[in-house]
Amino acid sequence: MSELRLTNSAGGEKAVFKPVDPEHIRMYVCGPTVYNLVHIGNARPVVVFDTLYRVLQAIYPRVTYARNITDIDDKIIHAARARGIDITVLTEEFTEKFRADMAELNNLAPSIEPQATQHVDAMLDLAHRLIERGHAYESEGHVLFDVTSMEDYGHLSGRQLDDMLAGARVEVASYKRNPGDFVLWKPSSDDEPGWNSDYGRGRPGWHIECSAMIHQHLGDSIDIHGGGRDLIFPHHENERAQSCCGYGGSFVGTWMHNAYVDMDGEKMSKSLGNVRTVRELLEQYSGETLRFALLSAHYRSPLNFSKSLLDSAQSTLDSFYLALRNAGDVVLPADGDEDCTASPVFSALLDDLNTPSAIAELHQLAKALNKAPEDQKPAAKAALLAGGAVLGVLTENPADWLSKGGDKGLSAEAIDALLADRAEARANRDFARADEIRDELSAAGIIIEDSSAGATWRRA
Repeated sequence: MSELRLTNSAGGEKAVFKPVDPEHIRMYVCGPTVYNLVHIGNARPVVVFDTLYRVLQAIYPRVTYARNITDIDDKIIHAARARGIDITVLTEEFTEKFRADMAELNNLAPSIEPQATQHVDAMLDLAHRLIERGHAYESEGHVLFDVTSMEDYGHLSGRQLDDMLAGARVEVASYKRNPGDFVLWKPSSDDEPGWNSDYGRGRPGWHIECSAMIHQHLGDSIDIHGGGRDLIFPHHENERAQSCCGYGGSFVGTWMHNAYVDMDGEKMSKSLGNVRTVRELLEQYSGETLRFALLSAHYRSPLNFSKSLLDSAQSTLDSFYLALRNAGDVVLPADGDEDCTASPVFSALLDDLNTPSAIAELHQLAKALNKAPEDQKPAAKAALLAGGAVLGVLTENPADWLSKGGDKGLSAEAIDALLADRAEARANRDFARADEIRDELSAAGIIIEDSSAGATWRRA
């Protein structure tokens, strides 16, 4: 088996993945801020790193995948206030909806799902460490990280500190020494959530949350830290600064960031009104179709999300499921659904999670299954299923998948009955009636495939 190669956002080089401990891989991915439904752009990193999680699990004996829940944030406070509810009610609602939506996209549950509000003591401990080591200071009820105290601040994002400070155009808050200093702890008013601390009643800044949770659950040094590329600066840059200065260690071996999702060629934004939530899209397409569409482009490339992309993903999955269904109830080899590492799909993913190449290999496996003689169908079917498994697709019963149609058109039972009538008409050489039934089904959006084994159908 070839080695896993990944592109490190810190420097941009693709290299062989070298874990801190090959017996235990540690990966952390920034999760949602739970104040609203997640949109399709939020889903991309979840799907990308779920796929990487599957690859890592196939290679290494133990993988711990942590994905946090940010349940304290100014956006949450404002959203809860607008609805007149406690922030806990709001965050619990959208945490559960996030989990449900991501499960619909065939994502595995992470090993650990730490919540920010359960780690405030760890955040205060980190703030105290940073003050003691001369990297942070108290000012007007705030605790701030001094960016000038870290020699290589800006290394991850490739920015020079002098340029950042010189280019700061916003008015510097009175409590800051430098415009680039960022908040570790800030005061809370009486009507805002807060915790008692040595610095007064307050709440954590956003950046400190992940550093504290990573340290508590995964240690000083982890193998992979992931998220969307919008997090590189300032969030991940600031995480790196806090963790390296507060805990020591190398912090992250490989940083990975997925590119943006555009909607119909334009950046998703509330002002343009083109933000599409996962829940909204699930009313029109299956979760597996959304997942397949998100994997259609390389994770480091922008993805133009559109109806044509979704329809293409649906059509492609239909063709794969059709190949599986037409193979019949063949008995798979005993290890046919386990050894995904031998799959060409897996080999493609070893090259920096190259999902477009992996999908191309799935096409080849489906073609091979369609052409396989009967004695080779079990192995060919197992190969297609194994390739789909590592991508998190082809998880449904083929007949069920191909008969989906919701409330639109003919039911599966009605279609089967018409096919039976058509078969009887053909047996009686009543070809006019057989053609009439085919035309009726075609008008209803049903595609019929005739073979030596009989007729099968799928929805267009």
